[in-house]
Formats: sequence, C-alpha cells, structure tokens
Amino acid sequence: MSTRTASIPLPGAIREHRLPVVALGALALIGFVLIALETMPAGLLPDIASGMGTSENTVGLFISAYALGTVVVTVPAISLTRGFRRKPLLLVGVAGLVLANTVTAVSPDVTLSLASRFVAGSFSGVIWGMLANYAIRISPPARSGLALSIMSTGAPLGFAIGTPLGALLGGLTDWRWSFAGLSLLALLVGLVILACVPDAPGLPPTGRLPLGRVLGLRGVPIVLVVIVVWMLAHSIIYTFIAPYMRTTGTGITPDLMLLVYGVASLGGVALVGVLLDRHPRALLHLSAATFTAAGVVLLVGHASAAAILAAAVLWGVSFGGASPQLQHALTRVGGDDADIANSFLPVAFNLAIFGAGILGGLLLTAGGGLNLPAAMAALGAGALGLTLQGRRSAFTPVGIDRP
Repeated sequence: MSTRTASIPLPGAIREHRLPVVALGALALIGFVLIALETMPAGLLPDIASGMGTSENTVGLFISAYALGTVVVTVPAISLTRGFRRKPLLLVGVAGLVLANTVTAVSPDVTLSLASRFVAGSFSGVIWGMLANYAIRISPPARSGLALSIMSTGAPLGFAIGTPLGALLGGLTDWRWSFAGLSLLALLVGLVILACVPDAPGLPPTGRLPLGRVLGLRGVPIVLVVIVVWMLAHSIIYTFIAPYMRTTGTGITPDLMLLVYGVASLGGVALVGVLLDRHPRALLHLSAATFTAAGVVLLVGHASAAAILAAAVLWGVSFGGASPQLQHALTRVGGDDADIANSFLPVAFNLAIFGAGILGGLLLTAGGGLNLPAAMAALGAGALGLTLQGRRSAFTPVGIDRP
C-alpha cells in the first residue's frame, strides 16, 4: 500500500488487537438494507403496479432509477466528501436513505416515486463507496480481510433473504409496508452505528490525489473491470433464473434455487473470512475458477436436479465471497485514496446489473434459457483470465503492494 498511509491519523480502534465485531456487524446490516432496498421491487412488481395503477414495465424503472442514482452520484459525492469524518458522513447517508425510501413508501405518484428511488440510490452509492475502507480503518491492520468479510455478509443476506422477505410482507399486507419496514430497519441500524461504531478521520487535503489519478493508479482499472465482468456473469443468471429453470424441466423452483445459492453464499463469505488475510491471490483465482465451473455444470447438467443444486452450491460459495475479495484488492491498490477507489465499485456493480438486463434479454430471445449459463461460464472464464493477468499489479499476495 502507498507509503503515504502513515501520514493519516488513525482511530483508536486500529491500534488495538481486538476486532470491533459489533461495529462491523452494524456496517454489515446497513449493507443488507442497501441490497434489499435495491432489489426488492423485483419481487413486488405486480403489487406495486396494481396499487399505483400503472404497468409492470413502469414499475421496473424503480430498479433502474435506483441504479442510475448510484452511477451518477457516487464518485463525485465521495470525491467531494473524502475530507469529512467518516461516522458523521455515514449517518447523513443513512438518514438520507431513510427519508428517500419513506417517500417511496407513501408516494401516490409514479414520477415522485421514481425521483425518490433516484435519491435513495444516490445515498446508497455514497454509503457503499465508504464502507470497505471504513471497516478496514476501524480494525487491526493484520485482520483487515476478516473485517471486510464480516462487513460483507450483509450483501449475500440481502440477496438471499432480504428481497424474498420484502415480497412476502408485501403479499401479506401491502407493498408499501415492505418499503416502510426497510426504512424502520435502516433507522434502527443508524442508531446502532451512532452508539457503537467508532469514528475515523477524513483524508487531509495534502494527501488527496485528483479523481482521474486515483482511477489511473496501478491496479485500480483491472480490479474494476473484473468487478464488471464477474458481476455481469452473476447477474445474467440471477436476474433470469426463472426462465432458465423452466428450460431445465427439473421441477426445481426459482425460490429453491436462490435459497440454496443464498445459504451457500454465506458459506463463501465465511471461507473468505478465514483465508483472505493469508492467501488473497490464490483464493481469488480459486473463486473465479469455481464460479466458472458452476456455469459449466448449469449448462451441461441442466437436465439433472442434483447437478443443478450442486451447481447452485458452487455458485454461492464462489460468488458469495467475491465482494470482500474485490473490495480488499481495490482498497489495497487505492492506498490512501481507497475511499475514492471504492466509490467506483458501486458504479461498476450497477453498470453490470444494467448490462445484464439487456444482455440476458437478448440471449433469451436469441436461443432460450440455456444461453444464460453459457454466458455465465464464458464471462466467468474472462474474469478468471483477468485476475491472472492482474496478479502482479492488483491481485498481489500478502506483503506485496503496488509501487
């Protein structure tokens, strides 16, 4: 990591040997809220459309507006606030998220709802952009990988249970209660952050690189490309899991498939927590290779229920821990400007989600559901190749940092 790191005053917690588990758990919970909030409309399309008197295609823009807010606002917002103290900035982000999502919950107008989703996505991007480096800076340096793994458990939990629970609540009551429930949860998490998460200073003006130079730091571009390619591979099959499962004819429901994936992804996060600090590069290569193998099994074993469920386990274990691994790499190559480097992460993430919707639709139109695991395997292999290509500049073993 850059030698400039020593010039930044560090919070008291970083000088201790004790891992701030409660604080990291609070950061994980806000990550859970962010993922559930972004993806929940997908499970409530008919309910929202019926309740607001509009079409499902229009309601689908709830996800697009959120993603657009993240893409447009995250990088400039993090750039402008990197001198701010971390805890107050995080609390402002959570407060803004609560307010914007509450507007969505009570809004009677589609246009107002889309605007509130854009604002919520903007605050979400700011929070995502700072979480990884914040988790590292309040933790002992030798345990940064474990700290990232704990903080990152929120994302797979959001995918695995956040969205289904929101859809279930909306089905039992009214879709607006799903959004209101997430606002209440975010508010409670904000109070936990206020009480339990230590502060960390912003970056001094003399230590800040211009935005363009951060993006050009050795290793940063290739990590971002890996994020886009790997996330695109994942999102193609995740977004269109229902048409793929119909193609297989095995009778396995999308809900069961995603449940198996979600449980396995938690195992992947746990595995990364144990190994990331000691074997970051080998673990990343193995994860990308296992993900690619899962795509191959989904393709060639599509007629076998056992093969499909086994592939779901491989998929979850390999991709569930991808986020902390890539955030760890991005934080290392970003050095003192890791907040700015990490602000590109939600942008890359949401660009991949947007691209998966387009590419997945084209693949389905062109040749049906089996095109999806084929694309997953091909893009997974591409991500693996990129990690191998970047092993000297970005994905370095412990103790070797960029010049």
